[in-house]
Amino acid sequence: MIKKYAFLLFFLLIFKSLQGQVQLSVYSEISIVTAGPGTELYEAFGHSAIRVKDPMLQLDLIYNYGMFDFNQPNFYSNFVKGKLLYSLGRYPFDYFLASYQQDKRWVKQQVLNLNQDEKQAFFKFLEINALPQNSNYLYDPYFDNCATKLGDITKTILNKKLVFNDEHLPKNQSFRQLMNQEIPWNSWGSFGINVALGSKLDQKATAEGTMYLPKYVYAIFKNSTIKIDSKSENLVKREDILLNFEEITPKKSIFSPLLIFLLFSIFGIFITFRDVQKNKRTKLLDFTIFFFSGIIGLLIVFLWFFTNHSTTPNNFNFLWAFAPNFLIAFLLLKQHPPKWISKYALLLLLFLSLIPIFWLLKIQEFPIAVIPLLLLFAVRFWFLARKNRYN
Repeated sequence: MIKKYAFLLFFLLIFKSLQGQVQLSVYSEISIVTAGPGTELYEAFGHSAIRVKDPMLQLDLIYNYGMFDFNQPNFYSNFVKGKLLYSLGRYPFDYFLASYQQDKRWVKQQVLNLNQDEKQAFFKFLEINALPQNSNYLYDPYFDNCATKLGDITKTILNKKLVFNDEHLPKNQSFRQLMNQEIPWNSWGSFGINVALGSKLDQKATAEGTMYLPKYVYAIFKNSTIKIDSKSENLVKREDILLNFEEITPKKSIFSPLLIFLLFSIFGIFITFRDVQKNKRTKLLDFTIFFFSGIIGLLIVFLWFFTNHSTTPNNFNFLWAFAPNFLIAFLLLKQHPPKWISKYALLLLLFLSLIPIFWLLKIQEFPIAVIPLLLLFAVRFWFLARKNRYN
């Protein structure tokens, strides 16, 4: 996603709308531009945009649906609530390419096999949508983003002439599985996303559904066709490598989620068995487990019920991150917590037992890194149910 939003404002002042005033020449080209992944989490999926180039008119513009403005009113609160406005930015292609040159990310373009009317239609559509009154849209990272827009626009312009080919796309994979292929599974970013997003992400992605990822936009356009004079021809006339960098591999942290949770779980299980032997209860361990899971549970509840994010409802991570645990944590600081805590612990054990069922039935996949925590929780909840029952 482009960071330099100031370019949009600058060039909107410099360039008046060309729609209805300029006719592209026969030398013009409409291209799908795909950029490789970057180092930041929000850059991990790459980027897609549309380029309009006409050497006769000395015109070379990028139309970028990945623009956002940190200075928008209530930007951060809207982001949390799922009401983030993105914009279509229109500015010289050189600035777009320079940004990726600086970040050392590869960039490829696919020049579309269009006739003159179709080129003009693309240009007109983009110009109208780049106007200030039309440029904003409600962003959805999986169903309406900078990549999905390109397929939608192409279908709108070419209509029945376009035949998308999905033979080279992954089959029977969910939105979550496709996403997890782009982010290292044992990273905090992957853990956070997979905890925050619900079961909608576990639906099977259709061919066009995969186009929320730029790499699949590239693949679909590469293999699709267009009908020209009753004949089927390649949708892409030519491919060009504009920046030829090696693909950036994400950095791995020593303190990964799996390592941290594994060490904590080993420690917690050791403490639990020692508590059993000494007939005591380590209050700090109980507080830590319940406070941590309760905090995550509250986040899940907030994202599920109080935001407009399309993929946060129906999040079965609540089976291990149960929001009421936040309050129970403080009760467990007492030397003698209420006796009903044993029944509460049994309820939590029941919740944990449902997780492998939901996982195997593919109702929802859970973060792999959380498995050591689930083992610790099961051992500790069993201990609490037993301890309180006999005391």
